[in-house]
Amino acid sequence: GIAKSGEAMHFRIAQIDTTAGPVTIMAAGPREVAERPLRQAAVPLLASLGILGAFLIGAIFLQLRFGLRPLRRIEASLASVRRGEARHVPPDQPVELTPLVEEVNALIDQNEAGLENARRHVANLAHGLKTPLAALAVKLDEAGDRDSEMRALVDRIDASIRHHLGRARAAAPGGPARQATLLAPHVTDLTATLARIHAGRTLSVAQHVDPTLSVACDPQDLEEMLGNLLDNAWRWAKAAIGITATRNGSMIEIAIADDGPGLSAAAMAEAMVAGRRLDERGEGHGFGLSITRELAELYGGTLSLGVSPLGGLLATLALPRADGLP
Repeated sequence: GIAKSGEAMHFRIAQIDTTAGPVTIMAAGPREVAERPLRQAAVPLLASLGILGAFLIGAIFLQLRFGLRPLRRIEASLASVRRGEARHVPPDQPVELTPLVEEVNALIDQNEAGLENARRHVANLAHGLKTPLAALAVKLDEAGDRDSEMRALVDRIDASIRHHLGRARAAAPGGPARQATLLAPHVTDLTATLARIHAGRTLSVAQHVDPTLSVACDPQDLEEMLGNLLDNAWRWAKAAIGITATRNGSMIEIAIADDGPGLSAAAMAEAMVAGRRLDERGEGHGFGLSITRELAELYGGTLSLGVSPLGGLLATLALPRADGLP
């Protein structure tokens, strides 16, 4: 209620039965006096609740930060598997995550087995076709120029077989197809082999490849890509070939330059089309460029063509760097 002075009042009314009749008792006092103990008790209570809430929020943050750390390690392990640096996620994980890791590793094994089976069937099919195809090529050679168009078709079929064999080899993520491969030994071996094959030509070969560089690529696929590019350079260089390899972020860029006639911009674009070979029209760069480009892309790399500082063709092959080696 409100007193005559305007001050808020707090009162209680009680009625008691007596022998003389009911008696009404009323007690009143300023409301401030009645509410002061409640306010005094509420202040520390609210402060305690605030501190407790802050503590709980901090505990949740720490629990999420440290509790999810094993999941971040699993994420990093999966990234290593994808890059070819590891084959499986390490099994030494917290008990709660062990079933998940086992299922992921089983899935990796299952995918690898399926891809290997598919690659084996492709290889068997290709090798089964190569023998009759080789016999047909011999017959056409014996026939002479009368069947030149047929010989061109046989060459295209043979190139297609090699092309799809290359794609099958590069298709498997992880495992041997994504292993770390040192670059310099393969470049040295290929240049020595090509020098013997083209022994009748005297070329100056400048090779600048750091012996510690490695790429995340199968050795056979690396040799096929480098072999295609180096063979083109060897066949069309006039006097000089340059081979350099440099780091560029997460990639290794291998630049192969020659001082030959090179290619026009239109011919460069044409040479990168799958199934197209320019040497059928006398320009000299064959099916290997498109095979090399597709193999590189299957590994997450690229192949680009340009004008060489030596005046001929510049082929730049970029492949993922293998972080497991220096």
